[in-house]
Amino acid sequence: MATVEHRGAAKPGDEPRERILAAAGREFAEHGYEAATVRDICAAAGANVAAVNYYFGDKQRLYIESVKHAHESRARQLPLPEWDAGVPAEQRLHDFVHNMLERMLGLGQPPWQVQLMMREVLQPTAACRELVEDYIRPHFAILLAILDELVAGALPEAELRRVALSIIGQCFLYRAAGEVVAMLVPPGELDACHAPQAIADHVTRFSLAAVGRALPLAASVSFPSS
Repeated sequence: MATVEHRGAAKPGDEPRERILAAAGREFAEHGYEAATVRDICAAAGANVAAVNYYFGDKQRLYIESVKHAHESRARQLPLPEWDAGVPAEQRLHDFVHNMLERMLGLGQPPWQVQLMMREVLQPTAACRELVEDYIRPHFAILLAILDELVAGALPEAELRRVALSIIGQCFLYRAAGEVVAMLVPPGELDACHAPQAIADHVTRFSLAAVGRALPLAASVSFPSS
């Protein structure tokens, strides 16, 4: 039997483990942790029920690993840009926001991945802390560094974090309340102004104005397509 240390780590060519993770992600996304069963997950994965204990130890660890697996899949599909030296902080902020929106909205990607992570964010379990520490906090640090450069270190750390959270909140609205947004704006405006690129343009302009690096929104700021 695998040790605890091995249960959470992927191994090259370990196809049963990958199948279980994919099946678990879909089951947990659709039914939630309590309603999803190990038996149904293993049936969907074509694996023996004992395989969950072998690879993960228990259902809770399987859930945590499936949430992390979903996030890792999204990160591979939509990696954060690697900027060359000298790229202005304004452009890096725009690229960061655009990447975050694409990950959140999940356009063209398996819906269960985003659905599972959204379920975890809105109803946090033990998986949320690991997700934050392993993935979200490092990205948050990148956003903080960009903002700190934009304000030349003029904001206290607490205020800088509030600005960063405000930016994330602007993006998160379109994921958490996308259907409400669609009810509030006309269809033509929805298509023109609420696609990821257009939202990224707006959030960046709004945020740059907020930190004093751009004029109020009446001023035009354009960004190249990512």
